[in-house]
Amino acid sequence: MKVGCINHLFAVHPNLESDDGTAAEKLLDSIEIASELGAPAIYLLTGGRGTLSWDEGAMRFADLLAPCRDAARNAGIRLLVENSSALNADIHMAHTLPDATRLAQIAGIGICAELHACWTEADLHGNLARAMPLTALVQVSDYVLGDRSTPCRAVPGDGSIPLEAILRDVLDLGYSGLFDLELVGPRIAAEGAREACARAAHYLSDLLDKLGA
Repeated sequence: MKVGCINHLFAVHPNLESDDGTAAEKLLDSIEIASELGAPAIYLLTGGRGTLSWDEGAMRFADLLAPCRDAARNAGIRLLVENSSALNADIHMAHTLPDATRLAQIAGIGICAELHACWTEADLHGNLARAMPLTALVQVSDYVLGDRSTPCRAVPGDGSIPLEAILRDVLDLGYSGLFDLELVGPRIAAEGAREACARAAHYLSDLLDKLGA
């Protein structure tokens, strides 16, 4: 089994504004672990902004991340930042794909494109086009209209996200990296993780084959 990516919470000690260096210290530990496992990437949730404005938080994130960025580059590991629901504002600051793209550019790192968090955005094709040159992980799941819980992932194909159209755009834009299934929430628990993961893997594999990936 190969490890494709590691998830890491960055400045949650307690947040970007008040971090005392613990964020970099913990991420450096994760970079060592990723190197030992042969994982090519680590995707990050930034930590909350505290009382900082978005732009101040972005600069603070970039400054705190600087020693980790160099260490990751030397280890051959890509650092990525994802777009994540605004319900995660206590632990993250990039809640749209354009915000994640802007933050990645400021910090000098890559992107994890989380489709569940961006599929409703205006000009999604344009947002993907701007993100793809920096993207090294695309997270796939589905959403059933009316679900109100968080997290509320569904097995791909069970919901309303137009995955075939979106993934066609992703591939047409030149993406050739890893696709990740993110399956959490009540629907996954009710079906059973093993069953849901197997069904999702078959669906996504068949869809990517159909799209010529």
